[in-house]
Formats: sequence, structure tokens, C-alpha cells
Amino acid sequence: MSLPSLLRGRNGVLLGIALACVVEALPHVPGAPRTLAGLWLLLGAPVVLWRGVASRVVSGRDSSLMLAVGMAVITDLVVALGVNTLLPLVGTDHPLTRVPLAGAFAMTLVVIGALVPEEHREPRPRRTALPPGAAAVGGLGALALVLSVAGPVRLNNGFSGKVSAVALVAVAALLLMLLVRRRRYGVPVLETGLYLAATALLLLNSLRGWYIAGHDIQREYEFFRLTLGGSLWSVSTYPDAYNACLSITLLPVSVVRLTAIPDIYVFKLVLPLLFALTPVLVYRSVRNVAPQFVALLSAVYFMVFPTFFTDMTFLGRQEVAFLLLGCTLLVLTDSGRPLLNRRLAFVVLLAGVVLSHYATTYVVVATLAGAVAVDLTWRLIGRRGRKRARRRSRLAQSKPFVTWWMVVAPAVLALLWAGPVTHTGGQLRSTLGGAVQQALHLGQGSGGSSDTRYSLVGGGSTSPQQRLADYRERSVRETAAKRAAGDYLPLATVDAYPLTVVPQDSLPLTRAGRALQATGLSVEGLNGFLRQSSAKLLQLLLLVGVVVTVRSRRRIFQPTRDQFTLTAGAVGLIALLTLVPQLSVDYGVLRAFQQGLFFFAPFIAAGTLWLARWAKRRAVPVVCTFMALLFLDLTGVVPQALGGYPAQLQLNNAGQYYDIYYPSTEERLATYWLQQRTAGQRPLPVVQAEGYTFRRVQTLIPGPAVGDIFPTVLGYNPYVVLGSTTVRTGEVTFSYQGDLVTYRYPMDLLDRTKSQIYSSEGSGVYK
Repeated sequence: MSLPSLLRGRNGVLLGIALACVVEALPHVPGAPRTLAGLWLLLGAPVVLWRGVASRVVSGRDSSLMLAVGMAVITDLVVALGVNTLLPLVGTDHPLTRVPLAGAFAMTLVVIGALVPEEHREPRPRRTALPPGAAAVGGLGALALVLSVAGPVRLNNGFSGKVSAVALVAVAALLLMLLVRRRRYGVPVLETGLYLAATALLLLNSLRGWYIAGHDIQREYEFFRLTLGGSLWSVSTYPDAYNACLSITLLPVSVVRLTAIPDIYVFKLVLPLLFALTPVLVYRSVRNVAPQFVALLSAVYFMVFPTFFTDMTFLGRQEVAFLLLGCTLLVLTDSGRPLLNRRLAFVVLLAGVVLSHYATTYVVVATLAGAVAVDLTWRLIGRRGRKRARRRSRLAQSKPFVTWWMVVAPAVLALLWAGPVTHTGGQLRSTLGGAVQQALHLGQGSGGSSDTRYSLVGGGSTSPQQRLADYRERSVRETAAKRAAGDYLPLATVDAYPLTVVPQDSLPLTRAGRALQATGLSVEGLNGFLRQSSAKLLQLLLLVGVVVTVRSRRRIFQPTRDQFTLTAGAVGLIALLTLVPQLSVDYGVLRAFQQGLFFFAPFIAAGTLWLARWAKRRAVPVVCTFMALLFLDLTGVVPQALGGYPAQLQLNNAGQYYDIYYPSTEERLATYWLQQRTAGQRPLPVVQAEGYTFRRVQTLIPGPAVGDIFPTVLGYNPYVVLGSTTVRTGEVTFSYQGDLVTYRYPMDLLDRTKSQIYSSEGSGVYK
């Protein structure tokens, strides 16, 4: 047997594992070889090895590849957890270092390679040319990727967002090409195009800022740094629900230790690249049961929803959880493999979701429980009407995939993980307790998040001025005892400086916007109407799609029983989140809708196609044009071209997200200066900073700190650090009950009660 034949298949994979392990063990290895070796141990080899198992769970080669990626991620989580748990038992205090991790991954992969079956590959003729559309899709996708990197870099350097806007147009053109030429292109080309489009769209947001920029990601990065700094994950030392998410602690630490990728770019690049697979998973899962056009529309709807490209890159733990959730849908809709294999894989993937993100787990379990309840009700009703029914639809006759034990298993795992394992279930208990109280006393207490105003099933909005008043009242109540002891400023002093809410600024009208305004049409009103209408339209399309799919004689696609019941469960949960304020505050309706799109995106696509029937032969061009315009509007291209709408982070160095989430060098320098000034003081003094500034600089504050400078919580003795937004504009933003409230900060109060000891163009320090 020749040497090349010996190196094929499993032998070649095992040899690659050995070489990668050697590279990791050697000192002073250049960055590129070490990165390749680390990525091979973390992703490449596990994906190749797990494809044999994946091919016994799903039938398509593309499906088995994507499922193997999900299984590789779970392997990474479990191996790192094993290293962190077992090595301290034998005297290794810092287990999460390069050599132990590399050795553990190598040994695990060798065991997997020895035990799991290889993928069976049918002999296929060699291609002498690229498949149809590969050059066009690859070229346009590459252009979109280049622009999606260049755009944020230009913005980070203080230039305009024109390149980012062109990148969005390129992504829209790529998606339009996939929709229009879907019959000419093969599945690999379509899936590659979707992945490139999703990646470009995500990078436009994730690459903003030279430091960590975004909401949850700043706190995620803090817990990652704690794990990395001690080379040990210890949830007992820092008992927080964030710290219980292995997707933002052990997984990034493994990547940093085994590769030369900077830690910041694990969050800004690696996790978004994994998450970019989710639209492809949506496409593949829908394609298993629906026509090509419905599957593509489902993937595009998943990408066009604003949460996908404005928030998901700031939620690293949910990016990983959504990747695994997408894999579960792949297993659910692929009926070409034994049912037991698929069900077991489904539960294993949900176990990975449990380790990755608590809230995604709770929502999935609630959705599954709702689906089982709907299915049970359906069967009971069906038994009563069976004698009168002459024939039953395929939907009613099909056997459900999701059963009761598939709900119990992840629920038990989630409770064990949040309970006796990590002791981080306080947030769940608080949320459920508040939700129960609000359900028992409807109409009492504070309102929910104003995101519920987008819903068709109710939900109101509370004015920012009312939120400001409620927050002040709560802070006064909570600080009453210490204020009486002299720790806080007297209320008489604070009340001398009334607070006023500041509305969000809109972009100035462009030349096109001024021309449109001259016709008598309000551009600002038009932009707001389009955004509100698009949210309501998606819900209407979902309703229409469910009705026509279940009741119409000429159905656009034939859903499985589980797709229908899971859609019912997801919609019911979103309605519950909308109506119960505590739930909308702690999770968010928009994030729940994004998660629900895994289940009901094909019904929205079906509703779109059914409503476009009036165009007859032109229905497909009409739908394609509609999707392109919807994409350009929701991603900010249309508002950017007209003006009259709040600035969006991926296109501007302005706007609410920029003001509260974008880190500045001046803030870091001021905090570092204060750290040096107070280094010798014992005990270390308390530092106060506005909440979002605190999140941006918290890793530079070694002592006690308070993330709030609301006038009623200002203390006499703490240092006060002002962020760049407050210094530039005199405004402060805080989050309360799921809403962002911006108000004019009383700088005169600081000047009267404290002395400024540090000043720059982007920061200030008071004492």
C-alpha cells in the first residue's frame, strides 16, 4: 500500500492531530502555524471525525457537515470543562493552559477516531469546471466581505460610513442573485452564498471599535478575562449566570490558548463566523420539507430581522446557542434517518445549548413544552372527529418527532446546571417570581419593555419621562437609610437640579431627503412608519402563512406536524413575553422573535408567496424586489440615504448605540490615570461611573466600583468618572425595565459638590 493511500481518510486525520499536538507543545512557534494547529484541534479534526456519526443522523452531505460543526463545538465545551474539572484534582492549579488543553483535545480526538464510524462516501466523478454560479456568487460574496471589513475599519478611524453602506448594497445584491437564479445554482453554491452574505452582514457590526463594543459582550468579555487570567474557570468564585455560560468562558479561552488569535477578535470574529452558519441551517432545515424558494426566503427573513445584525454580534453566548439550535432543526426536519438516532442527537444538541446560554435554553424548553401541549390537544380533538372525517391530511397523520421526554431531558439538565452545579439560577427564580406576581395582579406594577409596541397582540409603551420618574423613585427608596447616615447627597441638594429627558437625535436630511420633504412628505415620519410597518407586516405574514398552509387546498409547502406545533409554541411564548412585563424586560420580545424564526420562518415565506399571487407570473420578481427593499430599509441603507432617522452603529460614528457601547481611548486613559493615583491607598476608594461607561472600563478599576451616577445615588466620598458621551454632550443614558432612557445630566451638581481633578476632551474625573 502506497504512502498517499495510507494518509487518506482516518489515518490522515490522526496524523494531523499528532502534528498539531507537537506544534502546540513546542515553544516560540510562529503565530500562523500555531493558529492552524489550534483550529485543526478545535474545529477541523472534530468536524471530520464527527461526520460519520452525523451522516447517520441526517441524510444530506451538507447537512452532515453542518451538524458535525455543532458536534465539534459541543466537544470543545466538554473537553475544556473536563480539563478544568479533573486537572485540579491531581494538583494542577492552572489547568487552562496550552499544553494541557492541546493534550486533552488530542487524546479525546484519538478516542473519537477509534470509536466512531467513518463517513461513507459514494464515488463521484471529478469536476473539471466550477459548478454553475460559483464564480459569480464567490466573486460578489468576496467583494461583500472585503467591503464589510473595510467599512468598520474606516469608521473606527473616524471616516464616514459610505463603504459600509456599499457593503450592505453588495449583500443585498448577493441575496437577490440567489433568489433570482436559485434554479440555475446547485445547493452548495446557494449555501455558500448565504454564508458569505451572513458573514458580511455580521462583520459590519462586530468589527466596530478597536476594543470590545456592544451591550452584553462587554460583560461577557469581563468573565472571559477572569477565566483567562487565572487559567481556571471558577463559577463559585464569581457566581453569575454569565459565568455559567461555557460559550463565553471555556470556549474562547481554548481558542486563545491554542491559537495566536487575539482575545478581542475571538469575540469580534470567531464567534460571528460560527453564528453565520445559522441562516444556512435555516435554509437546509426548511429545504428538507419545502421548495427551494420557500427555503431561501426563510433564510433571508432570518437575516433581515434587525436583531440578527444589530444585536446578535453583541451576544456571544447566544451566537453559540443559536448555532446549536439551528442544528436541532436540521435533525428535526430530516426524515431520512432512523427516528431514535435523530431524537438522541436532538437531546445532545440541546445539552450543548444548556452549557452555552441559560435564556436560550429556557425559551427552547418552553417552546417544546408548548409544542407537546398543542400536539396533545390536536390528537384529542382528532379522536373525537375521526369518525366523521372522510380523510385526514398528511399533517394530521404524521407522527410527531418531539415527545414528552425530549422536553423533560433539557429541562432537567438546565435546572441541574443552574442549580447544584453552578448555583446561578437566581435570575430564573427572580424572573419567574416577578412574572407570577404580575400575572396575578394584572395592570399593577411597572410596564414592560417598549419593544412590545411592535406586537400585534398587545403590549404598551411607557414614556421615557415616566421611566425617569420611576427610576428616581426607586433609587430614593433604596438609598434612604444610607442617605440618612450621610453617605449620599441630601435630597434638597439633588432636587435643586431637575432632570429632563433628551430624545434621540436623527440624522440630518440628505439632498434626497430634502427633495422628498419638499413634496410635503415627512421623511422622519416615513422612516418611522416603514420600521413600525415592517414589524407588523412580518407578524401578519406569519398569520397568513399558517392559515394558508394548514387550510388551503393548494399549499405552498407541506409542513411537518412538528413545524406546526413548534410554531404554535413559539408564537404562544412570544405572546406571553409581550403580555407579562417582567418577561419582556428580562429576555426581550425582539430576541424571542429572532429565536422563533427558526421555527416559523417558512410560514412567513409561505404567507409572502400567497399574498403575491395577484401578480401571477410576475409573483417571483415582485417577491424578490420586496425582499431587496425590505433588506435595504431594515439594515439602514434607505434611512442613511434620506436622513431623518436615528443613526445606526454599523453606518455611523453617532447614535444611541455609539454613545453607550462604543469604547474610547480617552475613557481608558482617564481610568488608568485614576488607577495609578489611588494605587497606594488602603482601602481602595470607591469609584462611580455611569453604567455604560463602567462596563467599558470595569477591567481597569481594581477596587470597589458603582455603575451609576444618577444624582440620587451620588456619594460624598467616591471618585466620579465621566465617559466621553457625557463630556461631549452632557447626556447620560441608563437602562430601566428593558428601555433606554437618556437625560440631561446636571453638571452644575457635580461642580457644586465635587472638584474636577482630571479633564480631557473625552473624559473627566471628579473627587
